[in-house]
Amino acid sequence: MKNWDAIVIGAGIIGLSLAIELNKQGLRVLVVEKGEPGRESSWAAGGMLVDSPAETQPALRELAMASARMYPEFVHELEDESGAKIDLRAVGTIVLSRPEAVGQDPGEQSAESTQAHALPQPLAQLEAALQNSHGQQFAALFRKERCVDPRHVTAAALVAARHRGIDFSSGDEVLCVEVADGTVCGVRTNKTRFAAGTVVNCAGAWAGQVLPHPFPTRPVKGQMLCVVMPEKEMVRHVVRAPEVYLIPRSDGRMLIGATAEEAGFDKRTVPETIQKLRHAAIDLVPRLAEARILEAWAGLRPGTPDGLPILGATPTPGYFVATGHFRDGILLAPVTARLMGQVVTGKKPEFDLSAFAAMRFPS
Repeated sequence: MKNWDAIVIGAGIIGLSLAIELNKQGLRVLVVEKGEPGRESSWAAGGMLVDSPAETQPALRELAMASARMYPEFVHELEDESGAKIDLRAVGTIVLSRPEAVGQDPGEQSAESTQAHALPQPLAQLEAALQNSHGQQFAALFRKERCVDPRHVTAAALVAARHRGIDFSSGDEVLCVEVADGTVCGVRTNKTRFAAGTVVNCAGAWAGQVLPHPFPTRPVKGQMLCVVMPEKEMVRHVVRAPEVYLIPRSDGRMLIGATAEEAGFDKRTVPETIQKLRHAAIDLVPRLAEARILEAWAGLRPGTPDGLPILGATPTPGYFVATGHFRDGILLAPVTARLMGQVVTGKKPEFDLSAFAAMRFPS
């Protein structure tokens, strides 16, 4: 049986980024994915790179800001290795709020609770289509945030990983991490066994289903839709309002999202929910009534009881975990890959990961 130095469970952006990082460290890496690589939470995400201290849990702020700083170079490396073009935008975000909506989720917070700034120009100049609808009813602030197309990032990471010689086994569900003489020796799947002295669980919402450690991850369903704007740059900025957020892409598409539902592993879309999101978007930008719907989908974000990711070693020598990133998996991919690469190879991580330790949860 072929041996690898490390097995990564899960081929989302976290698993792919870490596999590339471990490959850079000289490890022979196998990525095992229960479905199609990159087609779960990473494929379904919106791609807002929100690193605001006011919108991030205190324990996560350093990592979020560090990862946001890493993003341009992260994207550049993936583009260089894959030959792909990744839509990374730095136009910024307009955050809208209404007095009666304070405390609701615009994905995630109202303008009053963010460390945003006054608009650099009048709203009518920044976004004429938005100003023509509810300009008098909203307070508007501005954030210098980037956004990225997660599907571009994930697809580029997959190509880059394969170009590096990283092995993949798709359609292979890991059932358990195997242990011999008290240390990891590989994984057992629904089809076969793979041998390695190091295993990293990056299985997202499914991470807790891999024995022997039932990490308390859970799926948090998010429904959203994508439309084609009537004009390519009709809306240029990300717009976050209490009921909905709008994420324009450089090719004229726009994402409209998103719900946060405790619905188990149900990935079905609900037509009434999709229409509610669409109407909320039209309330903000009336010309979106002319927009053609391309697709609607639901993704399963990996949540944890305290809202923080699970990063680091497990009680089993050779077994590590990097999961539970909830809404921030796309944002945190660069810093997670770097830190977990350091942990797995026995180096001291650049940041203190004690707040994210697997052992913080009861067995």
